Amino acid sequence: MDYKNTLNWLFSQLPMYQRQGNAAFRKDLTNSIALSKHLNFPESTFKTIHVAGTNGKGSTSHMLASILQESGYRVGLYTSPHLKDFRERVKINGKLIKKIEVVNFIKNNKSFFESNNLSFFEMTVGLAFDCFSKHEVDVAVIEVGLGGRLDSTNIITPEVSVITNIGYDHTQFLGETLPEIAFEKAGIIKNNVPVVVGEYQREVFPIFEKIAKEKSAPLFLASNNENIKYISDLKGSYQIHNIKTVQQTIEVLKTKGFVISERNVKNGLLKVVKNTGLLGRWQVLNEHPKVICDTAHNAEGLRYVLKQLQEEKFNRLHIILGVVNDKDLTLILPLFPKNAIYYFCKPNIPRGLNEVELQQHCAKFQLMGKAYNSVETAYKTALKSASINDLIYVGGSTFVVAEVV
Repeated sequence: MDYKNTLNWLFSQLPMYQRQGNAAFRKDLTNSIALSKHLNFPESTFKTIHVAGTNGKGSTSHMLASILQESGYRVGLYTSPHLKDFRERVKINGKLIKKIEVVNFIKNNKSFFESNNLSFFEMTVGLAFDCFSKHEVDVAVIEVGLGGRLDSTNIITPEVSVITNIGYDHTQFLGETLPEIAFEKAGIIKNNVPVVVGEYQREVFPIFEKIAKEKSAPLFLASNNENIKYISDLKGSYQIHNIKTVQQTIEVLKTKGFVISERNVKNGLLKVVKNTGLLGRWQVLNEHPKVICDTAHNAEGLRYVLKQLQEEKFNRLHIILGVVNDKDLTLILPLFPKNAIYYFCKPNIPRGLNEVELQQHCAKFQLMGKAYNSVETAYKTALKSASINDLIYVGGSTFVVAEVV
């Protein structure tokens, strides 16, 4: 198979949570462990940092990777989902792996995948670990895909575990309450491995304390640190929480023998986009009119982003909005401003919510606008309708942002 056919097989032959929903969610690590053994345990050949959380884990992972690159380490970075190119999920020193590496990995292991009925996510994690091992990375930053305890990445024993925060997302898998969700995220805490918790949340912090104590894992709370020394090229006021988390994680890594200077941290945080290629975090796509996109898609993330949106200067606000069909709209729609002009659209994936259905839901919350049959049409209409002093925001789903960046 060539690269295109390989991706087609990956995307269409096996279930994938990000596109299809719960058909791809696995309830144990049996397949991941079996695949690791089949690949000769590649994750044992490099050091790792494991990052979980409801919001901020992607930004935090990229910040950490950038700082480690500035410190002279050869760094693997595994994240999900991708925006434009599947290979965004697996990077080495900020560079995409080669297409032939994806092709060969699938070709060489396809019979094993099929006979064991591996999911898209299980295969992709295996690809990442295999590539990192073959490229002899010094350290890999591994972002959890979903939850933590049963996530396919949770076969590693990291140098440090990081949990950014807890919010309501993927409740059909992780639980209906914050403590239930926190328990799943806390599944990445390992025996005697330090854990950094990004934000203090009264409802869930005792869970992290209890599990960390049971596993003799030193616990650090990043939000206790009021001494913020650095700024980042990642814009958005919400990034302050991630910077605190990263600062604390770097301090822990230094106690584990990592050589990271103040200058490395400063430069790493200022060059996240350049060093890692991160997209879609308060990203400005155009200036006149100003267009901002952000991948925030749950209540906690959107609360930060929409607050900052209202702090921008503009004449009229245009919002291009699309969501997936398993999103609890009663949690997110009350957060959106009623005085905006809305362009409702469906992201081009099977899980996308029909634009007319979204329009009808939004009308219940006095969010008014027209429905468009594609993200592209909605975006072009908004650009045509907006004056140079207006502001256009694109969001609601990672998949909507992916179609405009």
